[in-house]
Amino acid sequence: MKKLIAGNWKMNTTKAEALALAQALKTKLPKAAANFDLVISPPAIWLTSVADAVKDSGVQVGAQDGHTQEKGAFTGNIAAPMIKEAGASYVIVGHSERRQHHQEDNATVKAKAEASIKNGLIPIVCVGEVEAEREAGKQNDVVGKQLAESLPDAGHYVVAYEPVWAIGTGKTASAQDVKDMHAFIRAELAKKLDRPETVAILYGGSVKSSNAKEILSTENVDGVLVGGASLQADEFWAIAQAA
Repeated sequence: MKKLIAGNWKMNTTKAEALALAQALKTKLPKAAANFDLVISPPAIWLTSVADAVKDSGVQVGAQDGHTQEKGAFTGNIAAPMIKEAGASYVIVGHSERRQHHQEDNATVKAKAEASIKNGLIPIVCVGEVEAEREAGKQNDVVGKQLAESLPDAGHYVVAYEPVWAIGTGKTASAQDVKDMHAFIRAELAKKLDRPETVAILYGGSVKSSNAKEILSTENVDGVLVGGASLQADEFWAIAQAA
């Protein structure tokens, strides 16, 4: 399985910045080894522009969220068919910031993932525990429940493990923490799937070039979901090369 290197730009970049970043990555990609895929997820308003900028380059585009419904009276939301038409291949669902700030529950995340698959997109389904849950030793209970209730019943998807306490804080889970949780997720997938090894499990928690090699070499880590570091072309590229 190729490593999947995904960048989540969150609510950042002007149009000019987004296009410059996309172009920089497009220029670098032909020099890449063939052992990783690169995905960038700009703000929705720049999706079409960024997708056009990297078309036929090998750089793939993802959306940061998608709605459960294909159309309707949902002001401010974006439906999976729109995301597909904009040129995206992936969509992030259930990111911890969506769960926290938009009160998205597991059922909503599952519905978003299934809507994405129905419309030809690959959902990156995010799971992870907050610091209090980790300190209480409940991380497996929390993540296990999220997996059981958030994953679609069929279709191709990716799982991203986010230790929520390590997002934007500068903290990083230890190598053993990452290994243990990814092994747990793989075991949970085995309860659901005949071939759990076909599902990529990404790590997302303050990934940067200085720790990417160690993270990506950890068993059951099939890639990374990168936040702030994906906004710097050279830094994001260095993370990708660590694959």
